[in-house]
Amino acid sequence: MAGSTHVETAVVVPPAVLRFDPRTRLLLEAPIAPTLLRLATPNVLVMFVQASVGLIETYFVARLGTDALAGVALVFPVLMLMQMMSAGAMGGGISSAVARALGAGRRADADALALHALAIAGGFGLVFTLAVLGGGRWLYAAMGGQGPSLAAALTYSNIAFSGAILIWVFNSLANVIRGTGNMAIPAAVTSVGAAALIPLSPCLIFGWGPLPRLGVAGGAVAVVIYYAVGSLVLAGYLWMGRSVVRLSFGGVRFRWPLFRDILKVGAVAALITVQTNLTIAIATGFAGRFGPAAIAGYGTGARLEYLLVPLVFGLGGPLVAMVGTNIGAGQRGRALRTAWIGAAIAAGLTELIGLGAALAPHVWLSLFDTDPAMLDAGSRYLHTVGPLYGLFGLGMALYFASQGAGRLLWPLLANLTRLIIAAVGGWLALRWSGELSHVFIALSAALAAFGLINAGAVATGAWFGPLRWPRTPPALSTETRAEHD
Repeated sequence: MAGSTHVETAVVVPPAVLRFDPRTRLLLEAPIAPTLLRLATPNVLVMFVQASVGLIETYFVARLGTDALAGVALVFPVLMLMQMMSAGAMGGGISSAVARALGAGRRADADALALHALAIAGGFGLVFTLAVLGGGRWLYAAMGGQGPSLAAALTYSNIAFSGAILIWVFNSLANVIRGTGNMAIPAAVTSVGAAALIPLSPCLIFGWGPLPRLGVAGGAVAVVIYYAVGSLVLAGYLWMGRSVVRLSFGGVRFRWPLFRDILKVGAVAALITVQTNLTIAIATGFAGRFGPAAIAGYGTGARLEYLLVPLVFGLGGPLVAMVGTNIGAGQRGRALRTAWIGAAIAAGLTELIGLGAALAPHVWLSLFDTDPAMLDAGSRYLHTVGPLYGLFGLGMALYFASQGAGRLLWPLLANLTRLIIAAVGGWLALRWSGELSHVFIALSAALAAFGLINAGAVATGAWFGPLRWPRTPPALSTETRAEHD
């Protein structure tokens, strides 16, 4: 009789369940919508804090003169590309791999992934350092830099990209922590660091107090210090075992399967990031055919899309963690429900913003300029593209959810389709009609295609078609049954 009771207990409480940390169980069992919103709040805060820091630094650099401001503006797109690749693309691959490992109960692999993420960060950071230090002069000159503005760009760029590894390490460690479902620690480190960076930057730029006057170089030095200190804090948090995942350098061997787990998501997401930036560059080139006012109008209108990214990324981080953890645990239905709930929230919020911008475009545009030609071009852009911002939010949320699922083929194809429609459609609009509004119609069609393709792919089973999920638990082996008996 006692033996029978022992077998019953072993069946009711599976050993695998006991391996889950309470935070992991939260991702697997808690109500989806409230959990998503609770986890998203600190993520949104992080993105807006980082955006604010960039604007404040630009304000201080502008006081050094037009050449300094132009120099930093030349570096900004390259720096943003690296940020997007390290935080959103490869960072998403890291979060996804950690979440899937924890969901499957592979705690040792999750711990090892932290060290593998650091190795990837070091490699990519070194590539960016060598590429920009070696080719920066050519790149910034090709973008229009010359004389003092080119000199300022090189000064800022050489310092900032000398610390590229630190930026990659910071974002990689933050995403290791996010992969466990903990959004608060990366948010706290980023916010406290930003609070210190805001006074540090002007002190180094203008030489306030005992600090030397470094000019435009001061802004870059402050940024490098910020990422260095932040990386140490995040590494210490993981090292001390305060996180679900622990960073350890002892007894861990580098294994290709763990690198592949990160890169199969992160590398594809990085390619998507490059496609996105190329789409924006092509669209800017089309607008440039109609003069500086059209460029300003399109750029100011499109800047609103950049403000939507923090909003969607706020949901995207939790989506990667929740979907990945549930995929690892084999809970396909909950993973899909999480994706659709997150996508619905993102689509609703971005659509409200888009409709507001379309109905009253001058409210946004006049914050930057009041030139009538600029306002006209920007208004036409927001009238045309704004009502489709909901599809942009839908597609972006499902892109993050697909990172968690480790299935990025369709988001890659969706973004490639967006690029092709924007490029070919914009070129045909210029050739056949020569109307700026028709170029914007092509851009809106491209945005719609991106969202609809992502939604259609997830709805028709793109995540689980190739996968073979066990329908029933595996039978106990003879040895295991003997142990239970």
